[in-house]
Amino acid sequence: MKLQQNVPLAPLTTLKVGGPARYFVRAENDSEVREADDLARQKKLPLFVLGGGSNLVVADSGFSGLVLQIGIDGISQSQQNGHTVSTAGAGEDWDHFVAYAVERNYGGIECLSGIPGTVGGTPVQNVGAYGQEVAETITSVRALDSESGEFREIENRDSGFAYRTSIFNTSARGRYIVLQVSFRLKPGAMPRIEYADLKKFFAGRNSAPTLAETREAVRSIRRSKAMLIEAGDPDCRSAGSFFKNTIVTAADCERVNASVAARGERVPQFIGAGGKQKISAAWLVEHAGFHRGYSRGAVGISSKHALAIINRGGATAAAIIALKNDIQHSVEEKFGIALHPEPVFVGFDTME
Repeated sequence: MKLQQNVPLAPLTTLKVGGPARYFVRAENDSEVREADDLARQKKLPLFVLGGGSNLVVADSGFSGLVLQIGIDGISQSQQNGHTVSTAGAGEDWDHFVAYAVERNYGGIECLSGIPGTVGGTPVQNVGAYGQEVAETITSVRALDSESGEFREIENRDSGFAYRTSIFNTSARGRYIVLQVSFRLKPGAMPRIEYADLKKFFAGRNSAPTLAETREAVRSIRRSKAMLIEAGDPDCRSAGSFFKNTIVTAADCERVNASVAARGERVPQFIGAGGKQKISAAWLVEHAGFHRGYSRGAVGISSKHALAIINRGGATAAAIIALKNDIQHSVEEKFGIALHPEPVFVGFDTME
């Protein structure tokens, strides 16, 4: 294990803001992960596990503890109870894993193409997009239990998956360090074309799209919204969607619709996982006065997607947080709806 000090974290994130880590380790295998975890405990240091840095805001002061970057890669396949299970290291690039599955005609994660980050981060937030969630295909998560120091296989049923949550970011937050994730994907599956954007993309076709065509369609849609990380695109210098779509009651929807009824508008709403009703956070942000392309010095909102707070160049984490706070305040003041952020905040005392 190689221990480094005062390592800049901003270059390791897609938002490109934040100060240094007091200590930093990149672990390439299970043993190095355990060694880093032991070191943090011995030195009484807070530990933060870093993946691809795509859903992250680091404080300008940095992180006073140990940042552990998981570099465990590799993809393998095995047979379990008559099913083919694909297992990927937590440090494997997520979109590379999706491409691997689609190229072999395995369905179940094709709509999750183009999402930046690593495999290890997907179960933590139960990553989802365009009608799919990883909870639908994950069979188990291999992790280090930092309380016992033992390696564990955590089954899907014990992971507490819900909309953008799991035990890994709620009840057992900070306890488990994800090392590998196993997925049961379906050979020869038909792609899932349920999301409105995908239906619109393939409208007018006489034949059903393939998994590969669906993957490329998702990547194209994400590109049009600056949600695909591409060099040279200033709208991509973000942490992705900054706010979650909001789970609401029917009364909430009626109240929001009444507030814009004079303009003949209605808030976009849809049924999420578990049949819960959700409304568009992007719509709320825009109708609270923060339009696409909004600029406030070095920070702003993507010209392609209202949910992406971007670093226009030279932004500070403090400026990012100030804009986040103003958006939340305006949405709550105008619609009575509380927006909840998606990114993980590192080096801040508290954040919501």
